[in-house]
Amino acid sequence: MTNNLNPFLTTYQTPYQTTPFHLIRTEHYEPAIQVGMEEQNKEIDEIIHNPASPTFANTIVALEKSGTLLNRITTVFGNLLSAETNDEMQAIAERIMPKLTEHSNNISLNEELFARIKAVYDGKEKEGLSQEDKMLLQNTYDGFIRNGANLSGEQKERFRQISSELSVLTLQFSQNNLKETNNYELSLTAEQLEGLPESALEAYAQTAKEKGKDNYIVTLQAPSFIPFMKYGKNRKLREQLYMAYNTQCTHDNEHNNMDIVKRLVNLRLERAQLLGYDTVADYVLTRRMAENSNNVYHLLNQLLEAYSPTAQKEVKEVETLAKKMEGEDFQLMPWDWAYYSRILKESKFNLNEEELRPYFELGKVTEGIFGLATRLYGITFQENKEIPVYHPDVKAYEVFDKDKTFLAVLYTDFHPRAGKRSGAWMTNYKEQWKDENGNSRPHVSVTMNFTKPSADKPALLTFSEVNTFLHEFGHALHGIFANTTYQSLSGTNVFWDFVELPSQFMENFATEKEFLNTFAQHYQTGEQIPSELIQRIVDASNFNIAYACLRQLSFGLLDMAWYTRTQPFDRDIRLYEKQAWAKAQIMPELKDTCMTVQFSHIMAGGYSAGYYSYKWAEVLDADAFSLFKEKGIFNQDIANSFRVNVLSQGGTEHPMTLYKRFRGQEPTIQALLKRNGIIN
Repeated sequence: MTNNLNPFLTTYQTPYQTTPFHLIRTEHYEPAIQVGMEEQNKEIDEIIHNPASPTFANTIVALEKSGTLLNRITTVFGNLLSAETNDEMQAIAERIMPKLTEHSNNISLNEELFARIKAVYDGKEKEGLSQEDKMLLQNTYDGFIRNGANLSGEQKERFRQISSELSVLTLQFSQNNLKETNNYELSLTAEQLEGLPESALEAYAQTAKEKGKDNYIVTLQAPSFIPFMKYGKNRKLREQLYMAYNTQCTHDNEHNNMDIVKRLVNLRLERAQLLGYDTVADYVLTRRMAENSNNVYHLLNQLLEAYSPTAQKEVKEVETLAKKMEGEDFQLMPWDWAYYSRILKESKFNLNEEELRPYFELGKVTEGIFGLATRLYGITFQENKEIPVYHPDVKAYEVFDKDKTFLAVLYTDFHPRAGKRSGAWMTNYKEQWKDENGNSRPHVSVTMNFTKPSADKPALLTFSEVNTFLHEFGHALHGIFANTTYQSLSGTNVFWDFVELPSQFMENFATEKEFLNTFAQHYQTGEQIPSELIQRIVDASNFNIAYACLRQLSFGLLDMAWYTRTQPFDRDIRLYEKQAWAKAQIMPELKDTCMTVQFSHIMAGGYSAGYYSYKWAEVLDADAFSLFKEKGIFNQDIANSFRVNVLSQGGTEHPMTLYKRFRGQEPTIQALLKRNGIIN
């Protein structure tokens, strides 16, 4: 195959030079990646052998700009590995990941290159660098140190081996998760689905039809699993489904992740200790707002203390209702929680989530969320069918600034399918940067797994799905507004415990009447969502909030337990997990369940020693939104300040500096406690 037939190796003839998905075939990836690696090697050689003394421009900026082709290809490949994968792509990933890791190690462990970087770093006072230049230099220097540049010969070799093995293991962990989810199906009759709403029955019937089967099929994908746990009257089947979900990757088959977890945890520990840190958390947190594990535990324990009494009351209330319905001997189990909570919520607030669905038609929700960005920031969205997409479900939009200049491309991908991992995420197909050709704008994507349209109904979302959309769209705005010189500091390239601020900030709008009134209309009648229904949403917004908080804290504690270890792990994973999060658990523990083996965030998704970030960012987002509550939720001056000081700055300064520039003060947990009704 010649290069001119490989779309990656030509100039993209597409609007805004977007990825030519329509031309890319699976066999294009490997040869293109090979060319990309060779090209970057030449670029690195030119930096090393430059006869001029090392300067910020000829070393740091040159390194920042190297690997453009490789980055372009691996970005597409990596993104589609999550959003539109197949067996062939997974096989390529297994072959290519060790090579890419070796390539990356060859750069970060290159002594001549590091000598030049160190020379620039040591002489930085002479260069007259801007704030952003200084940050790029610091990140580059730290990045090399953190990737083994200061290690001796044998240690460097071991570092290479560890990195290579980790890249393969994280891939296997994710693939096992996806396969376990896809392999499970529960075939049920109409009688077994008593209690389920019509929307779920339609979805289960559709799944069966797609699989060429009769009856109804329930899967472990969220839009299928969650309704069954909430509405399924058959307790035995709820238990069966719950256990299937919570024992994924523990079974005696090729998708078992037990040994992979031990290996991942121990290799990360060995790597951290090789670099001079006691624990993985020590290594990770030096590049976080939290700075160290004491601060993380302080936050988790502070929240645990504040929310536990309320959480205990919430569980007691659900249990009392269940006993009233089923008899005094009834013991509330984890597979009962969603079911009886939902009944309690409906009786307390007269709010049935299914009653909300007709007002949350996906097209209207999209208009509403785009409209919110227009109202806050003046930006507009226009679908462009000329921009190629990687699946028929995907739409591509041009995003224009308030002065009508082009700002970004946004891809939306909403529904589950076999080639797509579960969950929701934002990513980029191209980051933003500035160079001699001007301001090169980003191509941003949001990927979710929402309820699909059925044969006779459009996609009608749950309130929780509307929240998820707002969350991922917040990440997207962080990417869309990026306005930095260097790509590696652009958009969401910020400290990990700051990255969730823009996303969680947007979730605040979900319970604001003024926002809901802009789009929530009945999909059949066009009737505006009744104001008393909105009031019920607002009233119910803190329902079981403390229990939900403890659930998040339990994940944070589990994460920290894995990554504050100083010794290799070789015990029972299930037992260790149950001890790790015991103080945040209120419901009975089950000996066979295991979260760790399917906890992609901390094992394969970059959140190792970082899951606390969600709660950390929640403190920030509650504090930030309290300013909008004070000045008006659509206040354009405050929104512009948020855009200019936070969203557009990327990682050019320390996050707390950016936050204080916007807010005028450091955050406290008071705004969060107040929003959640824990304090008045």
